[in-house]
Amino acid sequence: MIHVLATVTLQAGRRAEFLGHFHRLMPLVHAEHGCLEYGPAVDLQTGLTAQIPLRDDVVVIVEKWENLDALKAHLVAPHMHDYRAQVRELVVATQLQVLEPA
Repeated sequence: MIHVLATVTLQAGRRAEFLGHFHRLMPLVHAEHGCLEYGPAVDLQTGLTAQIPLRDDVVVIVEKWENLDALKAHLVAPHMHDYRAQVRELVVATQLQVLEPA
């Protein structure tokens, strides 16, 4: 199993619009072979001193895949190409972390 954290920085004030597109994509990704978990998360105000400052224009996609081949297939799936075209003007940058259990 592998874990993926995709941190998506968005144009200011466009997070709700991005999440609308993302939630429509989710059932297609959940149906992909090897998808164990795939969903968005946003910063939560906690008052914890170690927490980084809240980011109003960031969404973190939390993913789990059976293996690297499943992730690679996901990245080139036709619905992912369509989704990227839909959100292109909303996204400033994306950082990808691919992790393995330790």
